Amino acid sequence: MGIYLSKKYTSFKDDILTIISDFDTYDNSFDTGKRNSIKKVDIKGTTFVIKSFKKPLIFNQFVYRYIRKSKAKRSFEYASKLLQLGIKTPPSVAYIENFNFIGLQKSYYISEFIPYDITFRTLIDEPDYPDHQKIVEGFTKFTFDLHEKGVEFLDHSPGNTLIVKKQNQYEFYLVDLNRMKFRVLDYEQRLKNFARLTRKKTLIEKIASCYAPLIHKNETEVFEKMWFYNQQFHKKFDNEKRLKSILLNRKYDLK
Repeated sequence: MGIYLSKKYTSFKDDILTIISDFDTYDNSFDTGKRNSIKKVDIKGTTFVIKSFKKPLIFNQFVYRYIRKSKAKRSFEYASKLLQLGIKTPPSVAYIENFNFIGLQKSYYISEFIPYDITFRTLIDEPDYPDHQKIVEGFTKFTFDLHEKGVEFLDHSPGNTLIVKKQNQYEFYLVDLNRMKFRVLDYEQRLKNFARLTRKKTLIEKIASCYAPLIHKNETEVFEKMWFYNQQFHKKFDNEKRLKSILLNRKYDLK
């Protein structure tokens, strides 16, 4: 098992390794479904978030050892790059990889815990949430800043932006960082990057009205393109979900 620590956190090495060895005894701190497990732990007065990635399929075990960086390593490196660009994300602490002769078996990413008030999902579920319009505007400007700095956050979905209120202002932090591209984004790629956020047309309209003047484009045109990519993404998502359900039912029927 290899552990790679940021210099600031080297004194936590033994404690982190002890927690990893007993990881299954800790309760999940966040609902992540069946894919990964995320737990919040306190060490020496500092709160950390440890994300355990699901064991890859055999082919990907080989890939993550010899061809491509693991999700944990990518998360660690991308966090550092974001912070260098002036984009907020919880500070990266460490990543851990466990290999055998086939390839990657388990990996973990550790970051500091950032106390937050809401995620973007709250804006979807609670349209009357205080400062709703102001937060949407701030979030849109935050996304514009990502795009201007050449960051394409491929998992730009409702739960992956933490929103922190400080006095009368809001700060935005990216989490779940293992899927990103760093490149110059064209007009279409920018608008497509909003596709995962929500199915609510009224909220996409709000985002479009905030984003259009930032890129000096017509608001109606920006909304129509955003909505097109939104519908395209969710249609594909629903079809894949339906197919998985059919295959799962057939599997049980064969038993």
